[in-house]
Amino acid sequence: MLRFHGDAEVAPGLVDLAVNVRQEAPPSWLTEPIAASLAHLGHYPDPAEATAAIARRHGRPPEEVLLTAGAAQAFTLLGPALRPRHAAVVHPQFTEPEAALITAGHEVDRVLLRAEDGFVLHEAAVPPEADLVVVGNPTNPTSVLHPAADVAALAREGRVLVVDEAFADTVTGEPESLSGRRDLPGLLVIRSLTKTWGLAGLRIGYVLGSAELIERLREHAPLWSVSTPALAAAIACASPRAVDTEREIATGLAGDREHLVAALRRAGVSVAGRPASSFVLIRVPGGETVRAALRERGFAVRRGETFPGLGRDWLRIAVRDTATSDAFVAVLSNVLWEGQHAERDNCRDPAAG
Repeated sequence: MLRFHGDAEVAPGLVDLAVNVRQEAPPSWLTEPIAASLAHLGHYPDPAEATAAIARRHGRPPEEVLLTAGAAQAFTLLGPALRPRHAAVVHPQFTEPEAALITAGHEVDRVLLRAEDGFVLHEAAVPPEADLVVVGNPTNPTSVLHPAADVAALAREGRVLVVDEAFADTVTGEPESLSGRRDLPGLLVIRSLTKTWGLAGLRIGYVLGSAELIERLREHAPLWSVSTPALAAAIACASPRAVDTEREIATGLAGDREHLVAALRRAGVSVAGRPASSFVLIRVPGGETVRAALRERGFAVRRGETFPGLGRDWLRIAVRDTATSDAFVAVLSNVLWEGQHAERDNCRDPAAG
């Protein structure tokens, strides 16, 4: 089930709480250059300008940037380019890195963070002999934001540390991002431009790292893998205007997330850890039944059991506007109430009348 993703939960007529992509339409200063780029589709895409723009955004030289067709494509390069002897993936985590490594013929050691600890990262849990370590920050599906110092502590000579920062821009100011760190040995930071900007269908992401590591990845990347419209999007999303807008969006998201978490907790629902991104992870009894009941009532949520370290009682919920969250929590509360009463009825002694 490593290849199962949230879009498989969505169907016409359902409110989409299963996919962690912002649903508001992108601003015109982003869509206009994308549309204008269509006039140049007769030419092969040239990533130079977009690469330079992303490099400026993160204070790096262009040779430390590799553009990819979404962050997911970057994970497919890790196995062939790095050939790890002992790969470790910190879970629960986006499953594509492990799936890609397995496809490339590598065994993967799973490091399972504990719900009882709030899914916090412990350096000692990672095998010291691991020469490739993958960790998300903030992590999908837990929404936990690890301190930058804790993630950086995993870096060492002889190891490649891959930090999946696909949701980093959902946190105001990106306080725990390692995207600007050039001093850590073996660091690769993978980013996405599809979540905040609602561009999942365009496929644009990138990798940041040392020139030597980026060149190794580049050798295994497909030719012209990033389309001309996606390059136009990268240039626009790397602008100072975009960075300022990202902060505004992240600040608004934080308020919407706090509203959702508070409503869930008032309803007696267990929320994992300290959510920091555009989704929250909840645990409910009979999660599979609850998910099915929510679908019947018009809401699609992301099942949790396909994430290593989670089970059927875990569900991931995307943060939406407060009205949508209130409507969802009201329906969830009714579903849980009905489940509790059905369980009591089933447990009642028939002889008691």
